Amino acid sequence: MTTQTPRFRLGFLTHVQGRDDDPARTYRNAQELFVAADELGFDVGWVAQHHVPLGGGGLSSPWTFLAHAAARTTRIRLGTAITVLPLEDPVRLAEDVAAVDTLSGGRVELGVGSGSSSAEYAAFGKDAARRRELTSEHLTLLRKALANEEVRTPGFRIQPATTGFTDRIWQGVFSAGGAMYAARGGSHLLLNRAAYGYDAPTDEVQRPWADAFLAAWDEPHRPRIGLSRFVFPAKDRRTALRHIGDDVHRAALRMAEHGAFPRGLGQDEALRRFHCFYGHPDDVVVALRQERVLPVATDLIAQFNPAVPDHDAAIRALELIATEVAPALGWKPATASGSEPQQSEV
Repeated sequence: MTTQTPRFRLGFLTHVQGRDDDPARTYRNAQELFVAADELGFDVGWVAQHHVPLGGGGLSSPWTFLAHAAARTTRIRLGTAITVLPLEDPVRLAEDVAAVDTLSGGRVELGVGSGSSSAEYAAFGKDAARRRELTSEHLTLLRKALANEEVRTPGFRIQPATTGFTDRIWQGVFSAGGAMYAARGGSHLLLNRAAYGYDAPTDEVQRPWADAFLAAWDEPHRPRIGLSRFVFPAKDRRTALRHIGDDVHRAALRMAEHGAFPRGLGQDEALRRFHCFYGHPDDVVVALRQERVLPVATDLIAQFNPAVPDHDAAIRALELIATEVAPALGWKPATASGSEPQQSEV
């Protein structure tokens, strides 16, 4: 018996991390992920912005990176999940976004959020206690600039002019209230790979957030929910754990130091807390079919962070996601720039 599955776009997210002290190699490898994903038919490639590593990532300038990725790819969309909006001048950011959008042929997706690092706020002379207020203020101005409206002074509009950004802005949130706020502002929803500070499984925590977002949506364009998940298929469970297990465990212990996870977690509990899907592709598919948020998601965004698998293993994981995991869930690879994934049966 076959059942219809919702259409969704397939994305991947890299935090641009490496195991050595060679940032040039790390950046080259991350660019190669975009090239491989483009060839495999992924719909969107995302990067995360981090001004300080803290075990989270190595990319502070995402729009420079995406401009380079635009030149090396042909059809994959290019997005940030997220740009730390309170630390950016929104007009200047709009100029960067517009430039990359023009260079890429209109392939940009803009995800924004407030960030979480007090060190980042201090470095940029911003008050971390005002992060929500600053996010709202900057997003309002950013939207105006990307809509080619005058900003800050009469007669000033950003260049190059942009088109179609009404339905390409996303917000990362960590609560039902944040999800409703994003919906009321017309932003699409980005959900993190893990729900910190909760004992319940991540999808149990986040499904009410997604439902609240959809209930609050009142825009003419279609609402989108981007579901970020740790997905690492491999030959078998043992092979997957060899590439990801220790990294995930160390990351969970670091998170425990800040109160996000309980202290003293073992590896299995660390993998559960990060809501990881790993092992043979068939096992990954079975587990993802039980994922509570996926049925309402429009975008599945696979990532390997906090693991840092070697480059060949990462490329192989992308191949397995695109050829075995995602098709079994109803996805078909894009065949042309801007095309929507087709609905299929499983």
